[in-house]
This record gives sequence, structure tokens and C-alpha cells, in this order.
Amino acid sequence: MKHIFSGVVAALIAFSATAFFTPISAQEKPPLKIGGILDMSSLYADITGPGSETAAKMAVEDFGGEVLGRKIEVLAADHLNKADLAANIARDMIDNQGVEMIYDVAASATALAAGEIAKARNKIIIFNGPGSIRLSNEACGPYTVHYVFDTYAQANVTGLAAVKSGLDTWFFLTADYAFGQDLEKDTTNVVLKSGGKVLGSVRHPLNTSDFSSFLLQAQASKAKVIGLANAGGDTVNAIKQAAEFGIMKGGQKLSPLLAFVTDIDSIGLDTAQGLLLAEAFYWDLNDDTRAFSKRFMARTKRVPTSAQAGVYSSVTHYLQAVKAAGTTDSAAVMKIMKDTPINDMFAKNGHIREDGRMVHDMYLFEVKTPAESKGRWDDYKLLATVPGDQAFQPLDQSRCPLVKK
Repeated sequence: MKHIFSGVVAALIAFSATAFFTPISAQEKPPLKIGGILDMSSLYADITGPGSETAAKMAVEDFGGEVLGRKIEVLAADHLNKADLAANIARDMIDNQGVEMIYDVAASATALAAGEIAKARNKIIIFNGPGSIRLSNEACGPYTVHYVFDTYAQANVTGLAAVKSGLDTWFFLTADYAFGQDLEKDTTNVVLKSGGKVLGSVRHPLNTSDFSSFLLQAQASKAKVIGLANAGGDTVNAIKQAAEFGIMKGGQKLSPLLAFVTDIDSIGLDTAQGLLLAEAFYWDLNDDTRAFSKRFMARTKRVPTSAQAGVYSSVTHYLQAVKAAGTTDSAAVMKIMKDTPINDMFAKNGHIREDGRMVHDMYLFEVKTPAESKGRWDDYKLLATVPGDQAFQPLDQSRCPLVKK
């Protein structure tokens, strides 16, 4: 009995010594979690959705899968385009799941709601899919980044080019929520400032299937340009139905104020040819964009949108800042994110301003004719590169309370 007892004591001593001398780095640290709040199933699913989750996972894998000795986990949830649901998901991710950074948050109303939750908890939130200019103005926060595009830049790049080319009378077909309203307002300002006129506008509900009554009003206005202040499935449906009505053949031009390469693919070049549009990224711009897009396409069977490319870039930039800061503390990480220029396949010499706007070049494209295209996804001709300081709202016009006047 005595012999057995002494053996047990010896084993316990050996175990405790082993536990005591196990290096800290080998002990299990909690994972670093980043969470995407996405449209996985509705009108913005092609623009962000599963592709944004894939882009975030690619960024994590390329980074090495861990930082500060912690494995990196990518979470994703579907907000169903409901602002209250987006807020609840953000709250649950931060409070219960231990998420340190939220990415994408497709759509503006959902982004504004999730942004308030992240702001109240001092967590970093990076917007890739939403466009409302409010996100870097009235709704800005110390840990908020608006990364890919916004309504000001879309309006500035597209509207200015159109009016300069003589397309100087406009009618707007607008999605009736924050993003659409901001896009109409920002484009109206550009059109008027450039000497053009706005002849009217009509608002439609989000996720509309029948645009006939709205398009008839636009057609009756005799405006040279019908500006589509909407996105995703709404843009696709409006353009397809406008073609059925013979609106373009009648001499009016359609200008999608926010369109993605997936939208053009869905519409088809027969209908979309000649459209002018502004984009933050295109898969076929240069060797870097092509190399990334080829890897992305191998997983998703489609090229990345600007929002999805922006997810990859912003997640990478965040992880690099965490590594450099040696902590996930939001203030320390954000300081490095703002101090470090962004040079990758998405942006050259991009930088995050004090209002959270990531400033980078924007591009004006014209959609190719079927004869000009070499195959699926070969959709754009580059007309102009607009430097970031000319594309985005100047800092002295910012309504962000963090900006020192």
C-alpha cells in the first residue's frame, strides 16, 4: 500500500513539474476572431456574401493563420438586409463570441446599425460593401474604417464624366433607404455644380422586382440620363427592364451609379454595353489584380467584386497592424492602420484618414461591346484613373466630429 501511495505522489510531482515548465507559447491561447456581417442570400449576395467570407479566409491563410500566438478564426452571419438584425449580430459577435473586428457589413442601413454597436464597445469595424457617405461623416467613429467606395466618390467619378460629355439632364431612380438617398443627393450636387440639371426623381422599395411604373416616369421626363441610385439585384432588374422598354434605343442613357462586375455579368454585354460606371477595383487591371483574382476564382468560380477584393486587403491590413502593435487593443491597432500606407493588389499608396475614409484611386470604366470582349468577365474598358484626393470628399468638407477644423 505504502509503495502504491509513494508511486502516486511521484507521478503527481512529475506532472506538476511538467505543467509548471511548459512554455506559455505552447499553452492554448484563445483564437482571434473576426466577424463578417453579410448579405448571404438576397440582392447583395453576389457583391459581398459568400465571396467576402472567402476573401477574408484567403487573407487569413496568406497571413499564416495565426497572430501573436493565437489562431485566427473567420466568422460570418447573414443580416437578411435588416438593420435591427445586423445590430443584434454585431452585439452577439462582440459580447458573446469574443469578436475583435467586424468586416464588410454589406448595405448601408445595416452598416449604420452595426457601426453604432461597434462604436459603443470600442471595437474596430471595417466597411467594404456599404456605400453611404454618412459612415465617414456623421456616423464616423475612432475605430471605423470606410474602405472601398462611397456615394460621394461614385457620384463624383460617374456624374462628372457624364456631364462633361454632354449628358447634362438627369432623372433619378432611387432605392428608398440611406444608401440610395445619399447617392442621389451626392450625384445631384455633382450634376448641378457641373452645369447640368435634374429633371426629377422617383423612389422604389429595396428589392423591387417590377420597375415598370418607375421607368415610365423616367422615360417621360425626357432626361438624357436616368441615374440608377441603387445596387445589386435592383440595378440588374432596372437595366434589364429598361432594355425591354426600349429606353436606351429611344436615346436615353442609363447610368448605374454603383455597379459591380457581377451585375454586368448578370445583365449581359448585349444590354449593358456602353454603360459608364465607377469602380474601386477591377480584376483585369494589372498583374497583381489578375494574380489575386485567379486564386479567388479557383475557389468561387467567379471573379472578385471590388467589395470582396477590399475585404482581402482590409483584413490583411488589420492583421499586419495587430502583429506590429503586439496587441488587439483597438486604439493601438488603429493607430498603426492609420499610420501605415496600403500597398497591395487593391490599392497603391492608400491611406486611412482621421475620419476613417480609406483614400485610394478610383476608376471610370465603359462596358465593352460583345465584339470587344474576349470572354466571360472581360467586361470593362478603362477610361480614366481618378486619384483618391480628387475622387473622395475633401477632409475640409467632412462632417465627422473627429476631424479637427
